[in-house]
Amino acid sequence: MDRRELLKALGLFGTALLPAAPALARALEKAPGVGREGRGEPFSYAGLKGMARHFAGRPWRDPAKTLPKAIRDLTWDQYQAIRYRPDHALWADREDADFRFQFFHLGLHFETPVKIHEIVDGEARPIPYRTDLFDFSDSGVDPADLPEGLGFAGFRLLHHSDWERDVAAFLGASYFRATSASRQFGLSARGLAVNTALPEPEEFPRFTHFWFERLDDADRVRVYAFLDSPSVTGAYRFTLAREQGDLIMDVDAALYPRQAIERLGVAPLTSMYQVGENSRRVAWDWRPEIHDSDGLAMHTGGGEWLWRPLVNPPRLRFNSYGDDNPRGFGLLQRDQDFDHYQDDGVFYERRPSLWVEPRGDWGKGAVQLVEIPTLDETFDNIVAFWRPEEPVQAGREYLFGYRLSWTGQPPRPSLARCVATRTGLGGVVGQPREYFSWRFVVDFRGGPISDGELPAMGEVVPVIDSSAGRVEITSARPLHEIDGYRAMFDLVPPEDDLTPINLRLFLKRESDGAPLTETWIYQWSPPPMEERDLRNPGHL
Repeated sequence: MDRRELLKALGLFGTALLPAAPALARALEKAPGVGREGRGEPFSYAGLKGMARHFAGRPWRDPAKTLPKAIRDLTWDQYQAIRYRPDHALWADREDADFRFQFFHLGLHFETPVKIHEIVDGEARPIPYRTDLFDFSDSGVDPADLPEGLGFAGFRLLHHSDWERDVAAFLGASYFRATSASRQFGLSARGLAVNTALPEPEEFPRFTHFWFERLDDADRVRVYAFLDSPSVTGAYRFTLAREQGDLIMDVDAALYPRQAIERLGVAPLTSMYQVGENSRRVAWDWRPEIHDSDGLAMHTGGGEWLWRPLVNPPRLRFNSYGDDNPRGFGLLQRDQDFDHYQDDGVFYERRPSLWVEPRGDWGKGAVQLVEIPTLDETFDNIVAFWRPEEPVQAGREYLFGYRLSWTGQPPRPSLARCVATRTGLGGVVGQPREYFSWRFVVDFRGGPISDGELPAMGEVVPVIDSSAGRVEITSARPLHEIDGYRAMFDLVPPEDDLTPINLRLFLKRESDGAPLTETWIYQWSPPPMEERDLRNPGHL
């Protein structure tokens, strides 16, 4: 079962709230409507955190996952045909509103409703489900067969620059995604990851309630969310804005574990990588590259910039990069050249990068990367998140603040950055190979080696470290075609050892040893001995 199927099996949304809660929690348990005398219930982020803390002390209860027959068995096309009526969008009647909300209908794999509220004058007023909010004409669904108060599956956010296309969407467990200036969706984020890539099943916390608030600054909008799962509750505050076409989210998260959590993933990112320049294990498609992201970038607390190209591995890979107060990390789509993808349907070169910038003291921990084998581009097989070093215990409060930038131009180092990684069989052209080796070719551009006058050969040298094996045939030379430098080396792996090998590479100035590039890091798995074919031609 893949991750998307697992999401479907888990029901994807919401959870039933329990009785005997504080005032805000009691209000959330009510059927859609408003409080006494037509008023809403007082709302604040502090109150939402109190609600999350309260429910963390109570047992989790799995919601029922039953839908009316009219929408339970919809096909994908039928479900997609259910349209929200644009004139019924929240704030569509407000000329001074830069943002509008539309809602997703339940159906298909989206089985558990989320509750949605608008905050007006400090009060939360539920937004009830009504069939007349949707156009069912092309779906085959008769709205008369649907009960009032059915509920919503999630929401999409639209901006005044284009009322037709959404700039962000929250749909499925705690998943959400947004666009950059290209107006193209790509990778997703989550509210929280719990026990990803452990032997036991991964847990998928759910956003079960949302609240929308207009701000005095019309360029921003605020979304609050309540998160719930067997292991943890959470209160989230998202402040969203568009800046130069990119979607920026300032996130505050307060987490309250019900029990100890072995692997807590903060600010988790989820993407897809099937085929790229450096990873061609399943390269049977006509398109040369297929991926939403091509690398994990990290800006460490010590100021080092790291670049880890993604791979589609033959078996699950888990890597952990320790740090103290990271300055940022993200899954990026650095390659923005259409010719490298040739996909005129989904335009992978337009996919946004997603950069996480921590706020406050995150302390010690690690950026952790999970790469899962995939044979298909519809499977999200890449996960990255921050894991705190401090053990996560029940009864504690954990606060995290960070900014999410969905952008085509993520932060970049002042040093040269890696723009391409290629791999293939090693050796010397024209000479027979006497043993197996694997070649790595890494291109750098920008910073001090792309100012129009590239340093001469010999002024730049590669610094290469390998956790195993022998490095040979190393070089670094200017490459005017990319206005940068190319580093190359061969790695001879140990015999009869399939342990993954970790590699590090950067370029430095020969005269004073000053680094010229960010640090390229990579993990390569040697093939079995029977697959180490030297491929020597017969005429040599």
